[in-house]
Amino acid sequence: MKKITVIYIGATFILAILMFVWGYNYLKGKDLFAKQTILYSRYHRIDGLVTANPVLINGKQVGSVNKIYFAPDHSGDLIVALLIKSKFPIPKNTVARIVNATLLGAKSIDLKLGNSKELVQNGDTLRGSVEVTLKNEINSALAPMKARVERMLSNVDTLVRSITEIFSKNSKGNLKRSISDIAGTLHNLNITTAELKDMVKVNSIHVNRTLANLDSLSGSLSSSRVDLKTTIHNFKNISDTLSKADIAGRIRKANASLEHVNQLLMKINQGQGTIGQLMVNDSLYIELNKATIDLNKLLKDIRENPHRYLKFSVF
Repeated sequence: MKKITVIYIGATFILAILMFVWGYNYLKGKDLFAKQTILYSRYHRIDGLVTANPVLINGKQVGSVNKIYFAPDHSGDLIVALLIKSKFPIPKNTVARIVNATLLGAKSIDLKLGNSKELVQNGDTLRGSVEVTLKNEINSALAPMKARVERMLSNVDTLVRSITEIFSKNSKGNLKRSISDIAGTLHNLNITTAELKDMVKVNSIHVNRTLANLDSLSGSLSSSRVDLKTTIHNFKNISDTLSKADIAGRIRKANASLEHVNQLLMKINQGQGTIGQLMVNDSLYIELNKATIDLNKLLKDIRENPHRYLKFSVF
């Protein structure tokens, strides 16, 4: 096999490995040829955040979640590594906030830019926070109301027991005390009802704001329906392309080429062929060196004594 063929096979194999490594990292969201910045953020809970979730600035994706792991101090906190691809300057006091991307529970990280003149560097840690979910916001708004309703039901239960005792034969002698208990219960019921009314009035603002946020979120989801369909279509095209790429066949061909190169190197090590003889047997090298020395001597003698080898005749 010619030397140029061996070089071509080796170069093709190395290029195939480089393309495979680049493609694998590209599918994971890493571009080996672009300048990237790694930032970190610490959270007590991440509530469904996973790797490859987008990192946004004002709604535009500037990176993705690269890695999630537990903090080394065994506190149970989670460290999230953010891979930033954009060159947009990020202030030092920026907050990395976990937000809800969709109603289905998908998460993303929204970078709330700070006002610091000092910019983050590769490896810096941002302060982390988690957006309150719609469920938690509704629960926090309705929790005080729930407590008031439970108190009112308890008072109603006391009232029913008091009325039952009034009509009991064993309680006729205590009718006066029962009436007094009923009056106290009715008084407590009136107070609780008034407090419940005030609580409903105070929390109506929170409930209205929560419903408005839900309506806004529903509108945003409806407006993004076209983009969502486009994204699904693009993902389907990528999947079809990968399925038709015959990656397994190309890997088998690369393995066959590598096996052929291994056999060629084995023959060279065993001394087969000209290259093998040059590497294993030094006698050919010695003879070539000796012939070169003799040739140099001959050329030198021709230059110094040309009359020994050339004859000139003058007519």
